[in-house]
Amino acid sequence: MSELKQKFLLDSEAKAFDLEHRKKLKFNIGRYDSAVLNGKKQYINLELAKERAARIKRNVINNMESFLTEFESNFLKNGGKIIWAETAEEAVREVLNLMRKYDARTVVKSKSMVTEEIELNKYLSAYGVESLETDLGEYIVQLDGDRPYHIVTPAMHKSKEDVAELFHNKFNIKPNSTPEEITLFVRKLLRDKFIKADIGITGANFLVADVGGIALTENEGNGVLTMSMPKIHIAITGYEKIIPSIKDLDLFWSLLSTYGTGQKITVYNSLITGPRKPNEKNGPDEMYLILIDNGRSKVLEKDPQKEAMACIRCGACLNVCPIYKNIGGHTYETVYSGPIGSVISPFMKGLEEYNHLSFACTLCGKCTWECPVKIPLHKLLLYNRRDAVAAGYTEKSFSYIMKAYKLVMNHRWIIESLPPSVKNYGIQSTFKNLWGPRRELPVFEKSFYSRWKEQEKGK
Repeated sequence: MSELKQKFLLDSEAKAFDLEHRKKLKFNIGRYDSAVLNGKKQYINLELAKERAARIKRNVINNMESFLTEFESNFLKNGGKIIWAETAEEAVREVLNLMRKYDARTVVKSKSMVTEEIELNKYLSAYGVESLETDLGEYIVQLDGDRPYHIVTPAMHKSKEDVAELFHNKFNIKPNSTPEEITLFVRKLLRDKFIKADIGITGANFLVADVGGIALTENEGNGVLTMSMPKIHIAITGYEKIIPSIKDLDLFWSLLSTYGTGQKITVYNSLITGPRKPNEKNGPDEMYLILIDNGRSKVLEKDPQKEAMACIRCGACLNVCPIYKNIGGHTYETVYSGPIGSVISPFMKGLEEYNHLSFACTLCGKCTWECPVKIPLHKLLLYNRRDAVAAGYTEKSFSYIMKAYKLVMNHRWIIESLPPSVKNYGIQSTFKNLWGPRRELPVFEKSFYSRWKEQEKGK
């Protein structure tokens, strides 16, 4: 068993039986569930909207090169500069080169999972640059020396009391401050940072091919300030965020807000097509877009797993996943947790080391049912399992068990001929440790077939 898998199992058990942790997740996800249920009511035909979004994203996946070429051409025409980065290390190196070029010492950042993916803050800090998260949730976890717990809601694992205690300890504001009071305090604190920052760094929710622009969606206005107030704007994202046309934004923006937070539309939606033009008063003097591969091409090479690249990062699959709701986000030891993370992380980070994530699933299918772009997530997890077994990355004992299971299932007489005592001994010997110390294995008395015969005879 790999060290990562062993750690995953130990951490999962600890979190699953941490009642306080489960209470916080249940409360926070419960509020999202209610909001999303209400948000879906805005659609006359939600299934049709999902089908349309799915078709658009599948078309992009199958014609990625064409759409990226179109986007690049239009973005360059708008005055932007594009940097292609094959790895996380290359992306970080390019960012540090820009820090050096503009002698930057302060950076403001809006929420970006891709910058978490490449651990950008760590490298900026080592280089001597102050990098400040300006999304409230991201700022909370940064202030606490923590990591994001959820794709959309970084502080999902913290209660309002946890946050109040954190701000009291860090800034000596009054104990038990309300969320409104904390928000106002952070707003005042960050305003000066926006004004003085040398560079602003954002992610991108979508890359719009036909206009050569990046779409940002947010609720706090910090993204707009991050990209417009500093003289230099750097956007960092994965190239799979591409959509064909500006005409598609009405569909994707509304689906993202509905499934991400339950809103009809997110508060701030921006389309940024490059740096400030000569006749414009506001905006950056220069805009750079760093497009990252970092393992995405490995996912695109896998069929049918490449369908996961249609993900719009709404986080809905995490909110409905019984595994995530029990073990939380950090247990996965990847930036992308939950069902979508369990599909893509094994290829982005290495199937041999991370294949256990694809086995951490009940295959209930709720993630597939919930996904707004109709990614068959639970089926893709099965394909990941198949690939892991074929590559010899699973324990030999697992292969032996499955071979024995196949043999028995294909020959019913084996089941019928064995007495219950032998069956129970075999089950106890094989599955006692796997079943866990807190659960008792069922005791076999009669086979289903014999019980059925008895029932039919009694009619």
